Amino acid sequence: MADLRTNICNIEFKNPIMTAAGPGAKDGDLCIKAYEGGVGAIVTKTISSKSADVPRPCMAQTNSGFLNTELWSELPLERWLEVEYKKAKSTGLPLIVGMGYTKEQISEIAPKVKPYADAVELSTHYVGTDVTPIVDALKAAKEVLDVPVFMKMSPHTDIKKIAIALEEAGADGLVMINSFGPCMSIDIESGYPIMGSQTGYGWLSGSSIKPLAIRCIYDVSQVVDIPIIGVGGISNGKDAAEMIMAGASAVQICTQAILDGPNIYGKVNKELDEFMDRKNYKSIDEIKGLAIKKSNERKFRTNSIAPKVDNDLCVKCKKCIGSCVYEAIKLENILKIDEDKCFGCGLCVSRCPKNALSIEYK
Repeated sequence: MADLRTNICNIEFKNPIMTAAGPGAKDGDLCIKAYEGGVGAIVTKTISSKSADVPRPCMAQTNSGFLNTELWSELPLERWLEVEYKKAKSTGLPLIVGMGYTKEQISEIAPKVKPYADAVELSTHYVGTDVTPIVDALKAAKEVLDVPVFMKMSPHTDIKKIAIALEEAGADGLVMINSFGPCMSIDIESGYPIMGSQTGYGWLSGSSIKPLAIRCIYDVSQVVDIPIIGVGGISNGKDAAEMIMAGASAVQICTQAILDGPNIYGKVNKELDEFMDRKNYKSIDEIKGLAIKKSNERKFRTNSIAPKVDNDLCVKCKKCIGSCVYEAIKLENILKIDEDKCFGCGLCVSRCPKNALSIEYK
């Protein structure tokens, strides 16, 4: 069994799986269920100075990803202070208090949550390129708190520049990424947008944004020294391993916890452990940032190398054949690839449900 413990800002986590600041940690009772489900730390739903008036409908699963118009907590601040944080704290897990959004709101909230927070996570949901609003919010928290302050980042166009500015301003860590948007989906039977916001817009989360989250973490982990907590599209242990290999020290789960319930945390943790055992990795530190090292070793090429076929694993589903625009794959008695025709694009490898095809990524 691998050592799944991770340490972030001198806080010890028994495993790197956390709740995210969303509906999966919307109150103390769900935080307790997350603990029972196997999570390693609790991140509570973001609070602000007033409770949120959430548009309805506010969540939907589409064939392109998960859309939401979720805002901050619909519970009043006083309820969190009097009831919910105490329940979350009773789990004995590290408690990271989510809060937002402006420097004025954070200045009001931060002193009140101080007795409960092992750390805080700040959200501004700001998607511009001017770093000032984010830095001001960070400084407002740092002025009154003596615990680590993590800044949750939206997928900014210049995310490395903003990350560096946050580190220089005193951020103890970064959480990336927030949901992406605005986006939109329409119910074609009625013609109405499926989100109940005034604009009809929503924000995209879940597996659709994982490649974006991976890229942001990969880029930022190379330009800052503070830890990164990854979030955005984690649904299984392989996803968690991928995000850690990009440079994250831990991961959060939001959308999949909404869809599958709090047992997802333990499931992801178990699958991560099984993956690390299979690959003989001994600790989280051993895989953290591994993709950066591997990418630096890789030689750029434009020549084609055909995938290898393991016909013992092939179930003859023909998915690879149907999507090969180069007509390089044939199924006779066994699956064969014409190396002269093969473009080496790799699509067939990613589509194979049984891993019967493999390609050298180095």
